[in-house]
Amino acid sequence: MDARAVRRQFPILDQEVNGHPLVYLDSAATSQKPLAVIEAVDRYYREYNANVHRGLHTLSERATRALEEARAKVARFINAAAPEEIVFVRNTTEAINLVAHSFGARFREGDEILLTPMEHHSNLVPWQLAARRSGARLRFLPMNPDGTLDLSDLDRYLTPKTRLVAVTHVSNVLGTINPVAEIARAAHRQGVPVLVDGAQSVPHMPVDVQALDCDFLAFSGHKMLAPMGIGVLYGKRELLEAMDPFLAGGEMISDVHLEASTWAQLPYKFEAGTPDVAGAVGLAAAIDFLNELGMEAVFEHEQELVRYAMKVLREVDGVTIYGPEPPRGGVIAFNVGDIHPHDLSTVLDQEGIAIRVGHHCAQPLTEALGVPATARASFYVYTLPEEIDALARGIERAKEFFAHGVRR
Repeated sequence: MDARAVRRQFPILDQEVNGHPLVYLDSAATSQKPLAVIEAVDRYYREYNANVHRGLHTLSERATRALEEARAKVARFINAAAPEEIVFVRNTTEAINLVAHSFGARFREGDEILLTPMEHHSNLVPWQLAARRSGARLRFLPMNPDGTLDLSDLDRYLTPKTRLVAVTHVSNVLGTINPVAEIARAAHRQGVPVLVDGAQSVPHMPVDVQALDCDFLAFSGHKMLAPMGIGVLYGKRELLEAMDPFLAGGEMISDVHLEASTWAQLPYKFEAGTPDVAGAVGLAAAIDFLNELGMEAVFEHEQELVRYAMKVLREVDGVTIYGPEPPRGGVIAFNVGDIHPHDLSTVLDQEGIAIRVGHHCAQPLTEALGVPATARASFYVYTLPEEIDALARGIERAKEFFAHGVRR
């Protein structure tokens, strides 16, 4: 994959910030958008903007066709059995909340939901609320010191009371790639379904839901070159069929009477109201872009970057890196001596370098690491090795700045 040629297709990256060329190392928070996606969304609004499924006029039919073609494209991208297993939502968070409410309605007092300590808040807080509503209990798999899951006693954690396993595919802090297929096999031996948070995996590596045999998969378009406001919930048909709707209103109904209603077929039962058609169009264009690159090539490019970044950052005195050795997701969480991550980010921003700092919506994990916050650099298809060099130089300048400040 020629990352330099790829980069030229992202207009936002061709600019200066604070007098320096932009070094964008925050793709785990949101990715930048290529011209192909920007133009696809622009074309939708210029040429065939209309509400879907509700009109017989040409624009409505064209918009409806685009929405359903996008759904089919998403299904092929993750190898779902059928487009009906693809529900459009706003983001990963909404997808998981949908499952927590609709599938979680079957939880009862004493049931157990099995999670991990490295979950994003979006795959933790919905289950906390589901447990509060039902009286269920949360349990957590243990974690090894290197940031990988300890699965040596997995069968003991899967008890007759376990009703769901919810696990991130790739940690947004540690970069850990969890063996979700292995977890799913163990869970299914006990008849337990598995939800996978794919926010940091689907954009960055080949993901095949049938090979993983996960029961639910949630991911966001904005992390994979698509617009904000479009996300996906994949669910096995038999589970989605058995679940009640999450939101109620237009388009998710079959018949409505004053005292009762019946629901539309999948996936529309879960898509109340006007959908984000432009977002779906943009997501389809993003998938085309990624397919042209090849997801294996995307993954290998990020592995080269993360290996190089860990080597370069380890050469900077005082840098502590969290998480396992590669292969791992294209994120590196780190700290620099006693410099607070927020202070480090402020100095780097003055050099045109954009990173993320804080607990990264994984506060229990940073607490387990014994730190209040970390800095995080994250990479994608347009990231170049010299940007990692710029990050290392920026860290050195931050160290000098704060050292001089202390001496004064």
